[in-house]
Amino acid sequence: MITLQRILVPTDLSEYSERARSYACELAKRFAAELHLLHVVPPISLPGYVGPIPDELLHPEEAARRELEEWNDPDFEHAKGVVRSVATGTPFVEIVRYARDQNVDLIVIGTHGRSGLVHALVGSVTEKVVRKAPCPVLTVRPEGHQFVMP
Repeated sequence: MITLQRILVPTDLSEYSERARSYACELAKRFAAELHLLHVVPPISLPGYVGPIPDELLHPEEAARRELEEWNDPDFEHAKGVVRSVATGTPFVEIVRYARDQNVDLIVIGTHGRSGLVHALVGSVTEKVVRKAPCPVLTVRPEGHQFVMP
């Protein structure tokens, strides 16, 4: 039997992440699982930049933490608990590290739906997470089926 105690939702706080969050909330509800929300802040590089640096660039983790605290869903109340975390680093590396360190049972992650040249040039955080994750990964495309009770 499959048991899920901890479900991780890596988020860039975009609409793509919101769809993944909906799926994760439903799974957390059905399995009485703890929901982990993780936002990864990439390292900042400002080569050649001259002038005052905005506070959110100097302290991106604080801005991300505030934004993640505001990222709510009425279905959070159905989860066993909600853990919000912010990490700094390469997104796929930090997601995989968090999943391993927190003994996550499932990662639910949104995709941007890119393909072709853009995907080849930019790469895919989701694809790298799927390859390296220590647990199963559910990918949620931007369009598709919703959870609907029959």
